[in-house]
Amino acid sequence: MPHGDITHIDIPVGDMRRAQGFYQALFGWEISEPPGFEGYPMWQAPNGISGGGLAQRSEGFTQPRSYVEVDSIDDALALATKHGGRVLMEKSPISESSWWAAFADPDGNAIGLYEGTTDVSG
Repeated sequence: MPHGDITHIDIPVGDMRRAQGFYQALFGWEISEPPGFEGYPMWQAPNGISGGGLAQRSEGFTQPRSYVEVDSIDDALALATKHGGRVLMEKSPISESSWWAAFADPDGNAIGLYEGTTDVSG
């Protein structure tokens, strides 16, 4: 995906089983836990393009978070802070070839960043 594309949306939930049933019934999403992502059910919209995950709700993660593909998380975080944002989560590995991070924009909106490639096809 090109730099700037929305790649993923995490939805914070309190009850994983209930949330899976809710979103499957409401939207017809396919939800599964690919190998290597146990405990993190991932959803796929019927268009086959949109997707994301159901993540355990926690302090600081109470609203859905969109993730944007970037060429460099390090550069994106530097630009975000230069322009009034603040880092919420430093760059962390997802796999050997992908990473994520999160920042808040000047209005406090949490945005995720994604760099790399992740094969979750199993």
